Amino acid sequence: MTDTTTDLVTLNGVPGSPYTRKMLALLRYRRIPYRLILASHGAAAGLPTTKVSLLPTFYFKDQTGALQPATDSTPILRRLEGEHAGREARPSNPALAFLDALIEDYGDEWLTKAMFHFRWAYAPDIARASAILPAWTRGRTSDDKLKVMGDEIAGRQIPRLRYVGSNEVTGPIIEASYARFLDAFEAHLRSHSFMLGARPGAGDFGCYGQLTQLALFDPTSMAVTEARAPRVFAWTGAVEDLSGLEPTEADWFAPDALPETTKAILTEIGRVYAPLLLANAKALRDGAQQVETVIDGGRWVQQPFTYQGKCLQWLREEYAALAPADRKAADAALAGTGCEVLFQGL
Repeated sequence: MTDTTTDLVTLNGVPGSPYTRKMLALLRYRRIPYRLILASHGAAAGLPTTKVSLLPTFYFKDQTGALQPATDSTPILRRLEGEHAGREARPSNPALAFLDALIEDYGDEWLTKAMFHFRWAYAPDIARASAILPAWTRGRTSDDKLKVMGDEIAGRQIPRLRYVGSNEVTGPIIEASYARFLDAFEAHLRSHSFMLGARPGAGDFGCYGQLTQLALFDPTSMAVTEARAPRVFAWTGAVEDLSGLEPTEADWFAPDALPETTKAILTEIGRVYAPLLLANAKALRDGAQQVETVIDGGRWVQQPFTYQGKCLQWLREEYAALAPADRKAADAALAGTGCEVLFQGL
């Protein structure tokens, strides 16, 4: 009997993980055959383990044919672009691809602050997450055991708020930023299907992953989304499976003709995420124990985050690699958005 699983992309994840949902939607859109193994079943499936459990975990064959784990959604998305042709999520135009990378990074690294904040800062959200997250992977469990597991998840995640930057000082900034993002994206969806045209890019999938939780699961942020942005709510449900979409190259915006609604989204990125990236990078360079800066007119305090230092480095490397004409197009697109400060002097 033939083992058909050898031809499938294998990943380990759960529905409550925004990055798992990001990558599942990408795989469906790109029509890449895959198998999803629920996180608690990974060891039983004989999959290799990682030092730090991060979801999703993908498993790719090395030169010997052995499966090796990979956990960072952004390089995995780019690896899949190289290994599977057609229906790409990265624009072919280098300047537009750079803008797409910036939007993806914002979704992965800033919108996740809102996701984590709403889920673990409000009692109704804590209660729902504690009850449902463990049941997604361990349904055949007694009520008492499930309650214990839910309490353990909450006890582990709530203290992690300090790592993502959610605290009494920054909470209002995060919530105001989420509301502005919803307003900007709702306005964009009145005339356009996706961030950069009539086909989805990596930035769409990055934002979508967080919205699967913010818009469709966590009650406080879900209520905000429904009230302010019904199109965003509906878009999130639709992006789950775009396998029926038939994209063409002409579906991308030209980087020198971005609609004002796309520039409004970039302006929100420049308003909140750009100053955080710069302040975090400075704190890492200085060996500081705390990031302190001003975001959207308010004081921002959090622990330095090494990974976001790498995010800024990768964005700058992609910008620096642009040919002069493409860099000029990217600069024009970012002018006045606040994002340009990330790349000045490069």
